[in-house]
Amino acid sequence: MAPLPDEPFETGRMFTPRVDRYGQITIRTNRYSGPVRLIGKRVRVVLHASHLVVYDQNVEVARHERLIAKCGARLELDHYLEALVRKPGAFPGATALGQARSAGRFTPVHDAWWAAARKVHGERDGTRALIEVLLLGRHIAHEHLVTGLATALRSGALTADAVALEARKAAQTEDEAALEPASRDPHPSSQSSATVTSLHEWRLAHLPPDTRPLPSVTPYDQLLRRHRTSSGTHREGEAQ
Repeated sequence: MAPLPDEPFETGRMFTPRVDRYGQITIRTNRYSGPVRLIGKRVRVVLHASHLVVYDQNVEVARHERLIAKCGARLELDHYLEALVRKPGAFPGATALGQARSAGRFTPVHDAWWAAARKVHGERDGTRALIEVLLLGRHIAHEHLVTGLATALRSGALTADAVALEARKAAQTEDEAALEPASRDPHPSSQSSATVTSLHEWRLAHLPPDTRPLPSVTPYDQLLRRHRTSSGTHREGEAQ
């Protein structure tokens, strides 16, 4: 057999559909979502046997599992977040939300935090806070974000900032655990508390040690004595 070519070549079928007003593209009777910022633009789609990839110019912007049946839809909730944060009332009934639940990406922890946020902040602001949390998923791993939601929920911290801080703490704890010796007891007896650390406290805890010497007030004492001496001399001159 001849050796494989040095340069890879594309085996998928190419399409150039336009993103419709719903942020979707149609490929062989099936609809797939794309980022809403691309509405009205043409994109390049490469269709493979099991998946398809959507490109804006040469940048990958979406990847979906291919639908086999006809007239189906595969929608990614993340693609609609920028629009939903402006119109949070459309979030509860969104088809993409239902698909995210079915796929396990929108967990019961998300629902519990969302319900608590709506109870405290109201329907609109509570839903917007959840969408802001979902936007964090673009920079924070899904499992860390869920951990942050659970910790914030137990503590009653119903803001996206609190969830972000707890998610980053979970990621940092995981990284530190990976660097520790393997001989460490894998089942520590102490349980993690459900308290939320403020961002100010977290920054203070991670400051480097201060090795500077303690300040001295000796120079100020010398200045004070000099001031007293000069004041006494001045008064003596006035008396004469």
